[in-house]
Formats: sequence, structure tokens, C-alpha cells
Amino acid sequence: MNSLAPRDATMYWLSARTRNDLFLLYAFADAGESDAALRRVVHTRVAGIPDLLTRVLDTPANIAYPIWVPCEFADTQFVVHSLPDPTWSAVRDALGALLATGVRANERPWRLHVFRDVRDAPGFASGEPALIAVLQLSHALADGRRASALARALFGSGTTDYVLDGAGREKRGEDAVVLTAVANALLRFPIAMARTVIRGLNAERARRELAALTQAGELPPPAPGVPPNLLNGDGSDPSTHAVRMIVCDADRLRTPGHTVTTTALTAISLALQRYLARHDAPADSLRAQVPMAATAPGPERNTYRDLSIDLSADIPSIPDRAAAIAAALASARTRAQHPLQRAQSRATDAIPAPILHRDVTHFPVHALPEQLSGHTVVSSVHRGPADLSFGGGPVRFTAGFPALGAVMHLTHGIHGLGDTITLSLHADPATLPDLDAYAALLEEAVGEVAVALRSGSPD
Repeated sequence: MNSLAPRDATMYWLSARTRNDLFLLYAFADAGESDAALRRVVHTRVAGIPDLLTRVLDTPANIAYPIWVPCEFADTQFVVHSLPDPTWSAVRDALGALLATGVRANERPWRLHVFRDVRDAPGFASGEPALIAVLQLSHALADGRRASALARALFGSGTTDYVLDGAGREKRGEDAVVLTAVANALLRFPIAMARTVIRGLNAERARRELAALTQAGELPPPAPGVPPNLLNGDGSDPSTHAVRMIVCDADRLRTPGHTVTTTALTAISLALQRYLARHDAPADSLRAQVPMAATAPGPERNTYRDLSIDLSADIPSIPDRAAAIAAALASARTRAQHPLQRAQSRATDAIPAPILHRDVTHFPVHALPEQLSGHTVVSSVHRGPADLSFGGGPVRFTAGFPALGAVMHLTHGIHGLGDTITLSLHADPATLPDLDAYAALLEEAVGEVAVALRSGSPD
């Protein structure tokens, strides 16, 4: 039996209140295989990927944490979408509708969406058809890095290193599994409460030690909060979604002395500043929430940590701005990776399921705080070499769309695959009705930043 880790359970319970699924797009050459043949390919590949043959089993009144149990591949997990006019623009519109949906992980935690014979896709020759595959995953099943590994297992020639440690593949019936989990949770409840108190005290002690190290200058300070701006909406979940993608040759974002993430963040900083200025909105203080890949002991499947990064909009020189962003990333990573930071996670890990479920279901997710950690999310993941294929067609590029929420109405994805990097935009049209204008600003900024960083010029 394999229960969801507390953080993964949090993602699962949150999915009932807000959309938080992961969407991974892969563009393949369409080799003309039939839909039925593609379904057979998926069915065959999934048979060797334990993570994709599992679902969530709830326990009564959430007395115990939900449980991963094995299941079979269902035909409903492979969906071919028929578009009246299968153009790239039509696929983008269809993606906007898909991003407003969520899988039910207690039925199946993933689904593969396929668009056939797509014309005018980026990176394809005129008249060359594309096959667009979009893997939709419950966030309880995977974070960004794990999701990329699962997609590689599905479309590659190997299997994933990320498996559910057997996924509870025992032969007992689900009723027996639930009864065992509930009985264990009830027996351990007093111990869990005591452990929660002890670890809570340890977390408070760690907080004081972190403060002392910060005061002594031995650790970078925590990121300050910033007030929301135009990009954060009004505290309500978006009712509609829109996406745009800028598919680049990777060399456009590879600059001397900087990572792709830093170069992209610098371009995003410039584009956001100019976009906000067009709308007479404050743009002198911009921050981005940047997920950082991390490792954690145990079965936790969402191991990333969010960093709040100053986009240095007050620095006019592009090279100086990029240097400041790189320094902010390094400082935030140093603080996030300090061993004392683990104390808070350990306290959460000990919380009994009913208490954490109550906290998750009562947390005010639809309120706009006075202070935020960022005005946008920027998720950066390199998805490996471009050696994937589907139905005989090689892959050309990949993209991803970090979820929107009550306080994030514009998010960015930076996803590399082989020699391409895609900058993806996911927005609430009610907040950003002119997403094409922002996309144009970002594409212009990418070129401007690349030139400035390669030449070392001050502007």
C-alpha cells in the first residue's frame, strides 16, 4: 500500500477547488498512422510505465491519506480532437479550452489529447502536417521534472526512473486496502499528533536559527512580499484561458555567462515592464515565482520549491539587469537549500490526514492578498534530447503551461528539447485581453536581450 505524501495529497485536494493540472505539449511530424494505431502505441507503452497505471483511492472522511492503487489503461485516456480547420491557431484555441479542465485522479490521473494533420505549426515546412500531443497530468502524480520523465517514457524508447515503488500492486481488493489504511491511521493518530507538535517546535527553532544566520549575514535574506499589480487579476479564478508559444532555436537564448533561465527571465522582465507601462500600471517592482527542482526523502512526488525572484525592473542596463537576476536566483537557491529549511516540511509531513484536509479545504484560495511572492510564474524545465517519436513521427518541440489561479493570471513556461526552446504564455483573457501584444513584446525582448548579453553593451 502506498499513500500519497502530504504535499501530493494537498495537490490532489486542491484540484477540487482550483485547476492545477500539468499540461505538456509535444509537436511531432504526423506520419499518417491511424488513430487506432496511435491508441495501440499508447496502450503498449503505458503497460511498461507503472506511474501511468495507477489512480487515487480516497478513504472515508479522509481519516487516512489517499492511496495509490493500480488500474488498467482506459480508452477515455486517449482523446483525438477533430477540428473543423486543423490549423495551429485552432489548436491554440482548443488548448485554451483544455486548460480550463481537470482530470479526476480518483478515476484516472492522466489523459493524452491528440490533434492530427495540423497546418502552420512552428518549425514545420509549409504544408507539412504536425501531430500535436498534449499530456494532461494530475499534479498529485507529478511535478514538472517528474512529468517530463513520464512523457519521455511514453514517447521514448526507455522507461521512467520515477515509479511508485510498486504502486501498491498487491492483489487485495480496494475495500481491504482502505480498511487497512483507516485502521492504521486511527491507531497512529495520537503518535502523529505528538510528532506534529514536536516537529512544529523544531520548525520554530529552525526559523529562529535561520533568522540569526540571516542577521549575521551568513545566509541571504528571505524575499520580501510585493503588492499585486494588473497581472494578478482580482482574486478570482479565470473563467477562460488563452495560450501563445514562441518556438526558438536554442541558440537565441544561450548567452555567454548566463543560463537559459536567466536570459529568459531578463527578457520577460523587459517585456512585462513595457506591457505594464502601455497600460499605465506600476512596473517599477516586479517579481516572479520560479519553481526550483529539489530532492526529498520518501515518496513525495512534488519536490519542487518556489523561489521569489526580483526581476530588477529598476535597472535599465540589460547586462546589469541579467546579472542582478542571476544573483537573485543564486541567493534564493542558497536560502532554499539550507538544511534548516527542511524542518518546516518535516512538520507538514507529520500532520494527520483529517487536519491537513481541513486546512486545504478551508484555505482562502480565492482571495487576493495585500502582499505576494510574485506577479507571474516562470517555470523552466529542460526535457532532454529530441529523440522522441510518436506513431513514427519525430518530435520537433515541446511546450508547457503553468496553471493559472486566483492570484496568477499570467504564467510563463521555458521548455527545452534538443536544439529548441519554447517560451509559453498562459493567460486569463479577462486580465490580458491583448495577449498577442504581450507575446510580440516578449519576442522582441528575447532578441534585444540576446544581442545585449552577447555584445556586453550597457543598453
